[in-house]
Amino acid sequence: MPSSWRAQLLITRIALYVASALIVVWSVAPFLWQLSTSFQEDRLLSSPTPSFLPWPGTLEHFRNIFVEKEFHLYIVNSAIVAGLTTLFCLTIGGAAAFALARLRVYYHFGILALILSVSMFPQIAIVAPLYLAASALGLMNTYTILVVIYLSLGLPLVIWVLFGYFQTIPREIDEAAIIDGAGPLRLMVSIILPMSLPGFVTTGLLAFIMAWNEFMFALAFTSGVERQTIPVGIANFTNLYYVPWGDLAAASVVVTLPLVLLVLAFQRWIIQGLTQGAVKE
Repeated sequence: MPSSWRAQLLITRIALYVASALIVVWSVAPFLWQLSTSFQEDRLLSSPTPSFLPWPGTLEHFRNIFVEKEFHLYIVNSAIVAGLTTLFCLTIGGAAAFALARLRVYYHFGILALILSVSMFPQIAIVAPLYLAASALGLMNTYTILVVIYLSLGLPLVIWVLFGYFQTIPREIDEAAIIDGAGPLRLMVSIILPMSLPGFVTTGLLAFIMAWNEFMFALAFTSGVERQTIPVGIANFTNLYYVPWGDLAAASVVVTLPLVLLVLAFQRWIIQGLTQGAVKE
C-alpha cells in the first residue's frame, strides 16, 4: 500500500475518532452537568462563576426531594404506569404485529398505515376531548386513564417495529410448525416470540421510556401526588419566585439514571432489534 494511502487512511481514522468523541461529549455533557449540580450547595449554584466540580459536595438536594417533597411517591406512580403501559403494548402490539406479518390478512399495509396515522395527531389537539371523556367516565386522577392514553400513543410504534422484525423470520418455520399441528396461537407463543426477543426488548424499552417521560397528559389528567408521575412532580418543585436548581438537578439524575442503566444493559438487543427489521430475508 502506498504511503500516501496509509496517511490518508490514518487521517480518516483520526477524524472518525475525533468526531465520535465530540458526539459522546455533546450527548453526555448535559447529564454530567446535572449530576454535578445535584451535589453542589445552593450558594455555589447562585455564584456568578459556575463550577463543574462539586466541591464541597452535599447530599442536601437528594434529602430535600425524598424527605420534604416525597419524590419516591412520584417514582412509584411512574413505575406503575410505565410498567403497565409496556406490558399491554407488548401483549396487544405483539399479537397485532404477528397477525399482520405472519397470517393471511388482506390490505395489511393499509391497516398499518391507518395505525400509524393515529400517532400523527398533535397531542395538544386531543387533550380536551379526552379530558371530557375521562370526566364523564369518572377516570380523572387514576392510573387507568394514563395507561389507556399511553397505550394509544405507544402501540403504533410497537406494531411497526415488531412487524418489521417478524417479517425477517423465514416463512419455512411457519410451514414446519403447521405441519406439526401448531395453530396460530402456539406458533406465536412457542416459536415466533422466543425468536423475536430482541425486537420485544427494543419496543418494550421505547414504550417504557415514552410513558416514563410523558408530561402533558399526566399534568392534565392527574391532580394529586397519589397519582402524579415524575415529570409532573419535578414541575411542582418550582414556585412563583424561586427555582430550586439543586433539587431539580437531583430529581433529574434520579429519574435519568435507571433509563441509562436499562439502555446500557440491553444495548445489544436494542441494536439487533432496530436493525434486524431493516432487511427482509
